[in-house]
Amino acid sequence: MTEKITIAPQGGTFSDVERIKTESNYLRGTLAESMVEPISSGINDDDNRLMKFHGSYLQDDRDVRTERAKKKLEPAYQFMVRVRTPGGVATPKQWLVMDEMGDKYGNGSLKITTRQAFQVHGILKWNVKKYMQEINDVLLDCIAACGDVNRNVMCNANPFISSLHKEAYDIASAISEHLLPKTRAYHELWLDGEKVEATPDREMEPIYGELYLPRKFKIGMAIPPLNDVDVYSQDIGLIAIIEDNELKGFNVLAGGGMGMAHGDDTTYPQLGRFVGYVSKDRVVDVCEKLLTIQRDNGNRVERKNARFKYTVDRLGLDAVKQELHNRLGYELEEAREFTFEHSGDRYGWVQGEDKKWHFTLFIQSGRVKDFDGYPLKTGLREIAKIHTGEFRMTGNQNLVIANVTAQKKKKIEALIEQYNITDGAHYSALRRSSIACVSFPTCGLAMAEAERYLPSLLEKLEVVLDESGIADKEIIIRMSGCPNGCSRAALGEIGFIGKGPGKYNLYLGAAHDGSRLNKLFKENIGEPEILAELTPILQRYAKEREEGEHFGDFVIRAGIIAATTDGTNFHKELQNV
Repeated sequence: MTEKITIAPQGGTFSDVERIKTESNYLRGTLAESMVEPISSGINDDDNRLMKFHGSYLQDDRDVRTERAKKKLEPAYQFMVRVRTPGGVATPKQWLVMDEMGDKYGNGSLKITTRQAFQVHGILKWNVKKYMQEINDVLLDCIAACGDVNRNVMCNANPFISSLHKEAYDIASAISEHLLPKTRAYHELWLDGEKVEATPDREMEPIYGELYLPRKFKIGMAIPPLNDVDVYSQDIGLIAIIEDNELKGFNVLAGGGMGMAHGDDTTYPQLGRFVGYVSKDRVVDVCEKLLTIQRDNGNRVERKNARFKYTVDRLGLDAVKQELHNRLGYELEEAREFTFEHSGDRYGWVQGEDKKWHFTLFIQSGRVKDFDGYPLKTGLREIAKIHTGEFRMTGNQNLVIANVTAQKKKKIEALIEQYNITDGAHYSALRRSSIACVSFPTCGLAMAEAERYLPSLLEKLEVVLDESGIADKEIIIRMSGCPNGCSRAALGEIGFIGKGPGKYNLYLGAAHDGSRLNKLFKENIGEPEILAELTPILQRYAKEREEGEHFGDFVIRAGIIAATTDGTNFHKELQNV
């Protein structure tokens, strides 16, 4: 019998989501019935909440929502299904199956997420189970890709130091497996597994308990000098410490997170805080204990304040560290020295120490499909047919064709040229440093366009950069259609967060290495105002920057915006000149 999990007393009534989880019979609910009900292409609200734990969101095509409502038709419901890929690693066989899934059941494309995972949009209810079963045949699953559990564990994607990357990836995978929900609901519902009765005397969730976590939980691992997972944005951030060319352990950060709500100063993005250093053999244990601190103390009354960052801020970092030490039975060491140089990807070919090659490909907003004159999806399919290494999705929505042998390199280079799949060198440095969330038409939370709009805005900003002579300068730029933070817009040196149709809040001043948040510069502005505000600032940067100075640092030094090193100051008027 599992040990009873005790939740710390909280004032107020638990949110309705906690009721849904309690009554769900460990994430089963009535999903089996809802997914075959023939009257509607949607499902009821309770089951929709539970679907997230199975890696899926019910969405609808918002481009046709009004038209369908006029015709008294239900929304054009469809499911987005996200695949769990720890560290963003997929085999060529898995890539080919996901390529097929996008065409067979989805909208003809794949989406590489900012958490190094696949998403397929546009899946009809009747096809979700088929999708789950077919990806299972190549050892992929959607367990815990969404929901109030630990999500896909991120890891540095480019294995330029091959042996260290392999070891770090193995640890990230071990963390992911250890923190997976143990309920058999996923296997029963989607894979026709044997049904298991969830009884009080049967151990169902030894880590999570029947309530799971108060909100989603994210873990990311970075290997200096690359911070390509935005490690400060994670609920638990792990920074690999390399000494004498050996992975010794990790500096541990706690309480990062990007989401907030417009007009509510009790919500804010936050940076992870250092809780210490742990040897690599103990890092899985540390992750579990930090997760259980959030399980027992996170806010289950107000979901908008339920992320681990708010728990850390409410309890205090010292109290969290002491509780962590109590649960571990030992103390973490002081954090060790490290250096990050940047948070973006490095494109093109690089050879690892094992003499294998890795090619990083720029993919605009992570959207893999065939474009006019740019058959990206087809080209990657042909590469997957001959590739014997791996595909590695990056935290910046790009792709690494990894572990290419010398013999295969020439063949893959030929396919790259044939299908015009380049490293993005012909794109501006600004474009190669950009991230956008999906937003319209599928995301139900979207307030403004992101993926579909950012490329056209970049075209106009590229003219300014080119005329100013700084087209080669990398500036981290992020756009989100809402304030929930999927594109980590609060870590953009230039950040846009959707406020309404065609309107955005403009933020400036994040650090190029991901260690500082940005701050609101102008609120609720459209494209003319965006260009009018940014053009003179970019021109000043071109003329007044110091050698090696990044844009985010410049706007702070120039007094244009104030530095935000703690999320509790994110909304404070520390800023403008």
